[in-house]
Amino acid sequence: MSTTIEPKTPTPATASPARRPGDQIFAGLATGAGVLILLVLAGVAAFLLVEGAPAIFASPEEVGNERAFIGFVWPLLFGTLLSATIALIVATPFAVAVALFISHYAPPRFARVLGYLMDLLAAIPSLVYGLWGVTVLAPATVPSAQWLADNLGWIPLFAGPASTTGRTMLVAGLVLAVMILPIISAVSREVFLQTPRLHEEAALALGATRWEMIKMAVLPFGRSGIISGAMLGLGRALGETIAVALIISGLGIVTFNIIGNQNALTIAANIALDFPESSGLAVNALIATGLVLFVVTFLVNAFARYIINRRSEFSGAN
Repeated sequence: MSTTIEPKTPTPATASPARRPGDQIFAGLATGAGVLILLVLAGVAAFLLVEGAPAIFASPEEVGNERAFIGFVWPLLFGTLLSATIALIVATPFAVAVALFISHYAPPRFARVLGYLMDLLAAIPSLVYGLWGVTVLAPATVPSAQWLADNLGWIPLFAGPASTTGRTMLVAGLVLAVMILPIISAVSREVFLQTPRLHEEAALALGATRWEMIKMAVLPFGRSGIISGAMLGLGRALGETIAVALIISGLGIVTFNIIGNQNALTIAANIALDFPESSGLAVNALIATGLVLFVVTFLVNAFARYIINRRSEFSGAN
């Protein structure tokens, strides 16, 4: 007895279900918001380029510097990078330590409260940080700066003579460090909390202490988060204006001495201090320096995003 198997007729592909009107509206709004951000960013870049071009291509006599615009912007760029670097070096270890304490050491209730307090630091206006730096931190650093000049004066950073007011590049960097601390800590904390639980339990099962488990499982997993958070904090420090302007009244010089009376000024602080009294080509020169700061900040944030995307496949779900 033989049986015949009838060939199956191909079934037409099932049509994708129609999206609901609410989904379509939300997708359109999300797409529009993304396009709007790109248009605003392009508009800002075009404005800075158009308004800054006259100063970029002006002669040295018109800009007031022997090397034209490059000679004008280089000391400001140096001061910007120096203050941001000091802030990054000081803030990153503290931010990582706070993030580890909140995510792996503190009791849950205390960790939540401490996390809220750290996030609130980002809401304090920069004017308040600047006033705190001038009235509290600057006088407190005068004895330390004098000691550094007396004992470590052979290092260019502490060459001295030490400032008697404390309003130095070092203080500006420390204030910026406090300002970017919550940014780095928040990013690092979220990444540490995504460490695969199996990795942590495996390390503890092998007899590792809590600190050894953190070194073997948490820190390697969160390395990209630490770097990206540091880069985001660096971008914040590069563009800070009021706090730096209140602390230092720098000059157009390049100096590595961070405890002396003469300090390099940052781009953002120079714009805030000079823009009200500028006119003509001087305004174009300030806008051109803003273009330089825009490019530097954009590159820093793009690098941070690149690091995040490289490790996006790793998550606690894996």
